[in-house]
Amino acid sequence: MVGARIRNLRESNGLSQRKFCMMIDMNRTYFSEVEKGKRNISLDNLIKIADGLNIGLEDLFRDM
Repeated sequence: MVGARIRNLRESNGLSQRKFCMMIDMNRTYFSEVEKGKRNISLDNLIKIADGLNIGLEDLFRDM
């Protein structure tokens, strides 16, 4: 699941949801629901998250 992958990458970078959402200018409630798999996410927001994690979009889906 992409939400769990995003959470693992964010946490491995030592970032709280609050700090990460501030960095990428995304609503924390929305982001939390994405990480929990409760929300569909647009390609634009996936790119924003990947950029915030300093990885390519392809790396977001690696080993899934």
